[in-house]
Order: sequence, then structure tokens, then C-alpha cells
Amino acid sequence: CFFFFKQKTAYEIAQRLVGSEMCIRDRDCWAVAFGNSYNTEERVLAAGYDNGDLKVFDLRQNMLLWDTNLKNAVCGVEFDRKEISMNKLAVTTLESKCHVFDMKTCHPEQGFASVTELPQKSTIWGVKHLPQNRDIFMTLAGNGGLNLYKYNYPAKRVIKDEQNLDKGVPGTLTLLNENVLSTQPVASFDWSPDKIGLACLSCLDQTCKVIIVTKLNTYQQFL
Repeated sequence: CFFFFKQKTAYEIAQRLVGSEMCIRDRDCWAVAFGNSYNTEERVLAAGYDNGDLKVFDLRQNMLLWDTNLKNAVCGVEFDRKEISMNKLAVTTLESKCHVFDMKTCHPEQGFASVTELPQKSTIWGVKHLPQNRDIFMTLAGNGGLNLYKYNYPAKRVIKDEQNLDKGVPGTLTLLNENVLSTQPVASFDWSPDKIGLACLSCLDQTCKVIIVTKLNTYQQFL
């Protein structure tokens, strides 16, 4: 069943008038992701746009929670887990950039802390977290390559700034593996929820591939 709401530009909507009128006309929305769904009421929507805007909407309170600009069009967004309180948000863009935001602490001026990686010399069209370990994710590149990363948490995720306000501390990214599987961009990718390491992907060379990533069970997930 599909529901169509009255269209209105999100850039003209006040912070408390988001929700059913959240359609975009000024800018193209290229990627969306749900998160923070740890109960039946809380819901957060992350949206990335062609001008580099990244917006996080609180659907329960009908308001814009936070936004920033990444300077490049956002191609993919995904929370490390949808069904838990916001933890991390991975965002991929044009110009070969991958950002991982720590969503636990939002500074009133600096926002969420993040780490940025330039893994592949092409557009990164998407990102997919491993279901069995939310700290491991795969990026999908325009050169047909896949990069496997692990997020490493800092010793302290929250510190105090000069004004005694809570400020997030970004972690680091470790490249676990990389491989080029096609001469054309990887269009989609998905992990198996049952068999760790089993995945499928499709590329713009009209192929669908099934792959296995081994030794993923040797990496411990941060609790």
C-alpha cells in the first residue's frame, strides 16, 4: 500500500513541520535510511542529497534533529543497526569519500564526531554493515571494487570541551580487505543474515555475483 502526501520543499519547512510533508523539490534526495528504532515510538530518518546535505529527522517529534554538508553528493547512508539506539551512521559520497559518524553524542555547535576515509578512486555508491557484527561494513565503488572496513572505537567516546559540554570522539577505520570484481560500478550489495560472510551483489555489467568473505568470525564486536 502506498501513501502520497502533499509535496512541499523540505528547505522551506520549519524544524517542527517535518513529517508527512517532507518531500523534496529543490534538491534531489539520493539516499535514505531508518534508525533509532529501539522501541515502537522512536524513529529517525537520515537523508542524503545531491548537494552534499546530510539531514537527520526525528520522526517522533516531527523535527530536524541535525544537519551538515559533506561538500559532495551523498550516494549511500546506513545506520549500523536500525533496531537499536543510534550508534553509528555510515555515509558515502562522490569523490571517493566515506564518512562514519558517532551518533551517541551531538555537540550543540560541532554536531556529531566523524572520521573520513578516501578508500577508492571513484564514487562510492553505497555501504552495507555486516549483520553479525555492526562494526564491519562494505563499501561499493564505481570502479567495480569492494572495500571491507572495521570501525575501531576510541578509548573514550565522549569528552568535555572548553565550555564543559559533551563532545564526541571519532574512532578510526581499518581496511580489512579490498577487491575489484567488475569493470563496471557495483550497483547493489547485501549480506546474508544467516551465514556470516555470505553476500550477493549486482554490477552494471549485467552480472549478479555471490561471494564469501572468510574469517569475519575472528573479529570481536564492541558492546
